[in-house]
Amino acid sequence: MQQRALTGAADGRLPARRRPAMVDAYLRHRFAWLFGSLLLTLAVGSTLERLAPRHNVMALLLAVNLVAAIASVARERDMRIPLALGGGFVLTRGVLALRGVPGMLALSEGLWVMAIVLATVTSVRHAFARGAVDAERLLAALDAYLLAGLLFGVAYAMLDRAWPASFGGAASQGLDLSHGIYFSFVTIATLGYGDVIPVSEPARGLALVEGVSGQMYLAVLVARLVSLYSQQSRD
Repeated sequence: MQQRALTGAADGRLPARRRPAMVDAYLRHRFAWLFGSLLLTLAVGSTLERLAPRHNVMALLLAVNLVAAIASVARERDMRIPLALGGGFVLTRGVLALRGVPGMLALSEGLWVMAIVLATVTSVRHAFARGAVDAERLLAALDAYLLAGLLFGVAYAMLDRAWPASFGGAASQGLDLSHGIYFSFVTIATLGYGDVIPVSEPARGLALVEGVSGQMYLAVLVARLVSLYSQQSRD
């Protein structure tokens, strides 16, 4: 028993008996909480940004998503990497807010992207792993899809700052986070409204990668879930 407790502490997981009941309940439904935070960002992020233009609402919501994403990998063997990325994000954002140091914005967004990539990979692994098809598995699959949309949205905004005038139409004066995330989900869902247009070569290439990979993910996901459900029915 003592050896098991030591092993759990070494790989970053506390034994269930030493965790508070609230924490244990959260960990059992961590993908559901992440899904809720992602939907909140998509549903009200742009509206709150317009209602409170002086407050960086979208950045705050992305920070909330980061916390939920880090919590979603809480059962992985090593928590040091996501915690370090999250701590670096908070530190760089604090330095940016207090001192306005040049380069802190790009650095903080880079740390956010790396942490979200890790959470996306974890969600995909959970969705595609062997086992019963339950609500958490389905939510993990949806989380990966929504996280990918957010990742590309932030990438579009970063690209437009590094390569000005990469987007035309409604974003001809510059692509902020809200418009970047909006364009990302229009692209990954293949809606094609046409109000935001990628005009530079890097922007077009990134949009093509997102559109194609999004459709491929859905096709592979459906095939995998059907296979798991069929195996579950036979067993």
